[in-house]
Amino acid sequence: MVQQLQPTSVTPDCLYPESDGLPLSDNTIQFRLITTLQGGIDALFADDPNVFVAADLLWYPVEAVEGVPESQAPDVMVVFGRPKGDRRSYKQFTEDNIAPQVVFEILSKSNTSKEMLNKFNFYERHGVEEYYLYDPATNSLKGWLKQNNRLIPIDNMEGWISPRLGSRFETANGALELYRPDGQRMETYVETSKRAQQEAQRAEQEAKARRDAIPRLLALGLSVAQVAEALDLSVEEVNQRY
Repeated sequence: MVQQLQPTSVTPDCLYPESDGLPLSDNTIQFRLITTLQGGIDALFADDPNVFVAADLLWYPVEAVEGVPESQAPDVMVVFGRPKGDRRSYKQFTEDNIAPQVVFEILSKSNTSKEMLNKFNFYERHGVEEYYLYDPATNSLKGWLKQNNRLIPIDNMEGWISPRLGSRFETANGALELYRPDGQRMETYVETSKRAQQEAQRAEQEAKARRDAIPRLLALGLSVAQVAEALDLSVEEVNQRY
């Protein structure tokens, strides 16, 4: 009896590679900017469950008919109207056909003019509303806004406020900086971590100062309840210290 070989089935995910074979970044400057933008924008919309922010994630706008469909992996992309959560790629045709509305690209020496033109055409063709391109080597920032299905250049990017993000763009300090609507600058991970540590230390110092004041106030004749009210502590905390 001759055993017949069954044809190997092609799973849907095989049609949509999860990597373009390129690194996230070519240098530390590009990496820092990408992670700062992705983390800062993600934090900005942390309380909105329907804003998805990703870095270097392959975006497939249309379903594959045959072969590998066209795709791009923006350095940072923001999608309003889609839930947060992990994805191996962004398949627009399974995401209510919602395209990323905001896209960032951070240039490196390896990027060619042809490559960036292809990216621009892809973003324009598939409905990106805001496209921002920054070159760290020259501290040059360009932006385009969707009008009548075309990406139209923004005349002046210095101090520009993104319609979708509500964030302000600045390059006056020698590098790209984004400021939240509340005026706070989007920080690197190290800056955020250091500031959180400083705030925790300051809070602990203030708490210690209040605890150390308990014996002095009690010695002045104040009751436990009065000391607790004066130091914004609970009666239990005062009794424990006393």
